[in-house]
Parts: sequence; C-alpha cells; structure tokens
Amino acid sequence: MRTLGRLTAGALALGGLVALPATAQGPDCIVIENFAAGTIGQFPAEWKPRKDEGKEVYAVQEEGGQRFLRAVARGLGIQAARAYEWELSEYPVLAWSWRPRQFPEAADERTSANDSAAAVYLLVPHSRTRGPKAVKYVWSERVPVGERLSSNGGLTQVRVLRSGANGGAWQEERVNVRDDYVQFFKASTPPRAAGIAVLTDADDTRSMASGDYANFRACRS
Repeated sequence: MRTLGRLTAGALALGGLVALPATAQGPDCIVIENFAAGTIGQFPAEWKPRKDEGKEVYAVQEEGGQRFLRAVARGLGIQAARAYEWELSEYPVLAWSWRPRQFPEAADERTSANDSAAAVYLLVPHSRTRGPKAVKYVWSERVPVGERLSSNGGLTQVRVLRSGANGGAWQEERVNVRDDYVQFFKASTPPRAAGIAVLTDADDTRSMASGDYANFRACRS
C-alpha cells in the first residue's frame, strides 16, 4: 500500500457496516465469523470492501468441509472489514486461522514495497473522517517476528506475528488484542471493539499475493 499499513476512513469506516452484538456461543469464545453462511465463490455478505474492486479479491471457499475466506490480489491493495462489536474487557483474545499461499514479489513491510500475503486487523472506533484505530497483525515473508511498525498517522499499530513460508499449512493464532491495544496506544482502559478486517495486497510491488483466513473468534483466554 502507498502508506505503510494505511487504513483510510473510506476503507474501514464503520458507519457503513451493520454492527452485530456479540452473542455468546459458549463459555469461552464467541464466533465473529466462520464463513459457514457464505456462498462458495462469492464475497461474504456481512463484509464490506474498501472499494468495489475488493469483491474480486476475496471469496468464500471450502476445503475438507471447512469454509474460509480466500484472498487473491493482483496488483491491488484493498481491505475487507466485518463489523462486530464486543467487549475487549470480557473477551480480550482474538483467535483465527490463516495461511499465506503466495507472498508478493520482493515485498517488505518496512519499506515502500509494503505488501503482505496476509494481515488481520482489530478495529476500534476513533473518527468518522479519519477512520478507526487499528492493531494490525501481519504474516510477512521477510520481516522478523515481533517487529513493530506504525502508520496512518499513528492510528494503525502493526505487529509482525509470523514470518516466512510454512508450506501452506493452516496456523492457529490466539492474540491478546486488548493488551496490545492498551500498550500500543497507551490507553488507560480497553475500548469496545468495533470489528475486524483483513488485507492481502500486492499494489506496491505490482505483483500477486494470496492468503486464506478462517474461524475468527473473540475469547476469554
């Protein structure tokens, strides 16, 4: 993307999305999105792309009985967001599965070649004009795990969660997004989450990137 990890107001402003209440699915986790209701080969109905072209990037697929979101970006960098409100004080952990399928050519999230095979965002309301605050988790090809980056005037704080190829295997993540948000934004109390977003992009490298996402939950631990 042109600005490191940029989240524009037009991309992920939550005013245009339908916010859903967090309904308990069990004692430990609530389901944000498992794509079970999605139509295979179609953009998921409860999601919204930053631009209409994003509907060509993201589509529900199925493999081994599991539905998931597949992203294939050809020279594009368009986020897709899912509005879903929940209390970070009660469910501080964001859990999901993901896998990179193709890294963008010569990408490096620390440089102007800031493209990624897979990225997941926690969204928190901030401004109607500037968009939400976000903590972004990246699966990079070459940036070391633990690297911290910042973009969008500081409204997006980036943490490299995975680095390098993994042979196409799914990786399950459980990240304490409450603690990351409080630390990265120096907040005194955790806010109410407004949703999640994903980004597979290849616009800066003018190449191709692909990744898969599945089973988003908010968990107590």
